[in-house]
Amino acid sequence: MPTPSMEDYLERIYLLMEEKGYARVSDIAEHLGVHPSSVTKMVQKLDREDYLVYEKYRGLMLTHKGQKIGKRLVERHTMLESFLRLIGADEAHVYEDVEGIEHHLSSDTLDCMTGFVEFFEDKPELMEQFHEFQQHRRTQDES
Repeated sequence: MPTPSMEDYLERIYLLMEEKGYARVSDIAEHLGVHPSSVTKMVQKLDREDYLVYEKYRGLMLTHKGQKIGKRLVERHTMLESFLRLIGADEAHVYEDVEGIEHHLSSDTLDCMTGFVEFFEDKPELMEQFHEFQQHRRTQDES
């Protein structure tokens, strides 16, 4: 099982490979805000754990295991962003909030949240009622 830090790398590598077809150490470092040497160390660790294949100066490739986990991590991240937006979280904080909670939820809780998002996406009239309720709550809190 990957650590939260390993998950961040796998998620970013998966996204880069989906977007560009490749993931370079410099690209990973830029997106994660870390030094390239830190990326190299983590990539070597992910290689040892069979999440990817890394050859110095030649690049890296996700293994089947790495692709599967990377895809799941991206889906989890997207679902959490959808959930926070659905409940009316401040857009300015959505990304950082997801980063703060995504590694700490059980799969059961994630399944429940996914069901919640799907339910409200399927019932826009109830979503409108929820937004009205939230607006009313905020108005009361301000007075």
